[in-house]
Amino acid sequence: MGEPMPATKDTTVASVASTMDVPPRPPKPSLIQPSQKKKRRSSKVFHVFRSIFRSLPIINPVCKLPSLPGGKLPDTHRGGMGTRITGTLFGYRKGRVSLSLQENPRCFPTLVVELAMQTSTLQKELSSGMVRIALECEKRQEKDKKKLLDEPLWTMYCNGKKSGYGVKREANDEDCNVMELLKPVSMGAGVLPGNSETEGPDGEMAYMRAHFEHVVGSKDSETMYMLSPEGNSGPELTIFFVRI
Repeated sequence: MGEPMPATKDTTVASVASTMDVPPRPPKPSLIQPSQKKKRRSSKVFHVFRSIFRSLPIINPVCKLPSLPGGKLPDTHRGGMGTRITGTLFGYRKGRVSLSLQENPRCFPTLVVELAMQTSTLQKELSSGMVRIALECEKRQEKDKKKLLDEPLWTMYCNGKKSGYGVKREANDEDCNVMELLKPVSMGAGVLPGNSETEGPDGEMAYMRAHFEHVVGSKDSETMYMLSPEGNSGPELTIFFVRI
């Protein structure tokens, strides 16, 4: 019996820093559509208070998030007040990072936003231990109102500093391929093999996936809080969607 053929970059994951091995790219997509079931919500008043109170860490004169006096830092790892979803940040090292939200890792993305930040820059911010991303858009006339997460364009702030604009897009083939490849991964970070047509033969795509608590404060305020495993002191990430 001869020696087994070595794995190639086109058929294996370059490296994965998660607790699970990522399988080779499947020949056909198997993601499913998210369910249409109505999400359970806590009382509106409590959601509004919680959304405002937890926005304190990114208070900045140029970032128009609502705030309350006090200065007490809330516990962003306490779950149970919103809906748990899967969030993935991914992008080529020299390209812009994208955010994908899914009902669970088996579903098609319900939202994909290309953020105004390079992947390498976000990695540096996360190494500092706390990242607050705010995506803001202007209020519309009542007759032109959309659902908050259906807004097409966002002004983006990272830790209070304006970064540029985030753009919502339909999930493309590459987005779906990444979600398909990461379907067995519930939480983790690592590197996927790159697309030679985009980044050259040595291009790699970095990703970070986690559970997020999705809290709806009002029709103009929704927040995603990254949930860390018990005992994990990794980076804190909160993403605010705000209409002002």
